[in-house]
Amino acid sequence: MSFHVCMSAQLKCSMGLAPSVLVVLPVNKMLTSNKPAANIMDYKPMVNIMPFGMCKSPANPVVAAATAAALGTLTPMPCIPNTTAPWVTGAPTVLLANQPVLNKESKLMCMWAGVIEVSDPGQSTEKVPP
Repeated sequence: MSFHVCMSAQLKCSMGLAPSVLVVLPVNKMLTSNKPAANIMDYKPMVNIMPFGMCKSPANPVVAAATAAALGTLTPMPCIPNTTAPWVTGAPTVLLANQPVLNKESKLMCMWAGVIEVSDPGQSTEKVPP
């Protein structure tokens, strides 16, 4: 069993230099540990996924331009998440708004080559299948 992810869960990105927090809007009207519960569709940048400080991915055009301007020295730039697909895979046996709920083992891909993971699910009492 894995913990169900909810509002204020801590996230980390493999290309980000700082942690971030998951924002779950209360549109699904379900709570876990008195916080809005998340499903795999809570992936929208700047709505659900907030910036991770600075981005160090050379796949990010802003980082690539800054690195080129610095004559090849990797130059991190402010993170603007670019997530275009839902979290993978969630808990397929537990549905919230007809979508699998988000569990701690779920991953999210950023178009700038980052892998976003849940470092703290935001609560520690409600569990769902992996």
